[in-house]
Amino acid sequence: MFRQYFTDVVSESQVNMINIGLRKSLTQSFAGVALLTAVNVALPSASLAQRQPALPTTQPALSNTRLVTDYSLGGGDLIRVNVFEVPEYTGEYQIPPGGAINLPLIGSVPILGLTTEQASDEIAKRYARFLKRPLISVNLLSPRPVNIFVAGEVTRPGSYTLSLSGGAGNNPGVQYPTVLAALTTAQGVTLAADVTQVELRRKIGRSSEQVVTLNLKQLVQTGNIPQDITLRDGDTIFVPTATSFNVAEARNLFAANFAASPSTPRTVAIIGQVNRPGSYLVTAGTTDGGAGGAAGSGLPTVMRTIQLAGGITSQADIRNLKLRRPTRTGSEQTIDINLWQLLESGDINQDIVVQDGDTIVVPLATEISSAEATQLATTTLSPTRIQVGVVGEVKSPGVTALQPNSSLNQALLAAGGFNDSRAKTATVDLIRLNPNGTVTKRAVKVDFAQGINEERNPILRNNDVVVVNRSGLARTGDTIGTVAGPLGTILNFLRFFGL
Repeated sequence: MFRQYFTDVVSESQVNMINIGLRKSLTQSFAGVALLTAVNVALPSASLAQRQPALPTTQPALSNTRLVTDYSLGGGDLIRVNVFEVPEYTGEYQIPPGGAINLPLIGSVPILGLTTEQASDEIAKRYARFLKRPLISVNLLSPRPVNIFVAGEVTRPGSYTLSLSGGAGNNPGVQYPTVLAALTTAQGVTLAADVTQVELRRKIGRSSEQVVTLNLKQLVQTGNIPQDITLRDGDTIFVPTATSFNVAEARNLFAANFAASPSTPRTVAIIGQVNRPGSYLVTAGTTDGGAGGAAGSGLPTVMRTIQLAGGITSQADIRNLKLRRPTRTGSEQTIDINLWQLLESGDINQDIVVQDGDTIVVPLATEISSAEATQLATTTLSPTRIQVGVVGEVKSPGVTALQPNSSLNQALLAAGGFNDSRAKTATVDLIRLNPNGTVTKRAVKVDFAQGINEERNPILRNNDVVVVNRSGLARTGDTIGTVAGPLGTILNFLRFFGL
């Protein structure tokens, strides 16, 4: 009946005209959609050879070409198969996970990985065995969720399901998720990422793959990426590790919305010349002043970590800090930091934003300038005060709060100076608890006319103790007083009884 219908009622030229009209109408109805849902009407057998053939079963991977944006059908899609002039064969179908749908008369038709246009061709070939010049169209009514995999330098690599917004099929307002949305879902790229070489890998057809490189740095700078970056089901996004580190670009990357959230706490270790080496949970916000550190930046940076660690010691070399950063590949980035450049010229980029797992190394200085030490004492790198004990023969013995990088002479003066009648003013003892747990004691010759120097007027460290000993005359007097004390008691006793 159907074969006779197509033979007697519709001529071949009329069929071609109907097909062209349908194609034009369907194409115009979907114009402007970012992801065109290809709709196809099958041509007669003679015309099929002139159609663009479906993708071959094997094809080498394509790289750095314009991204293919055709929609590939898969399990979960809801489609409508229209058989022209045969409504009983027309219907809606949910594509099963295997990708084959069961149609009237022809049975199972595999359409997994095909575009809607290719699917209509495949169905038309099957119906051509029973219908003369079958006219077939396939419409995507409701696309499946987009399942993608994000790997490399992101906070949480893994598989994600992204939802679509808007309509689909005849509704041109459908919106597919983008690469940036996927990176945000994975909680952002790490600071070790190379965002100029982000790879988007997409399956084409049933077996081949296309790889396109995206430059997200270009997006930040110009707001324009030449490639289409809307995602399709099955896409893989890979963010590689940077081979070099640019401090200025790192701060710009941190400010991007596809970077890790600045409010997320990150665990950072700091060792070397800080007052309290150890591991700290660094968060965004300001640091209160006091012994623990001065007011700091609102970003989780190197300086903020130093403040949490109680500030640098007087022996710190702030020109040659090292930041060791683990990467997703198992390697480690080493970043040089010069905080003196920050203090001297205001290069804020030297205050690098830290991320979870970072280790900051503050080295020991080989040479210390007294002028620089004094300048560092007034910066937020140093604690606001240090505690030094001044005991013995001074006018106000006890724990004295000093400005960081204060000298021995300053500590003595802060304690009221020598007790002139009893103090040994030539030398004092300096007792120091070292970071390795040992205690050292050395005699320091006192000269208030001396500037800062290690021999005569050294810079003090937190928890140093300065001992001012008694003079020889004071020791002799104290000894006589100790002996005379009991003797005087006996004489007073005898005098009381008139003996």
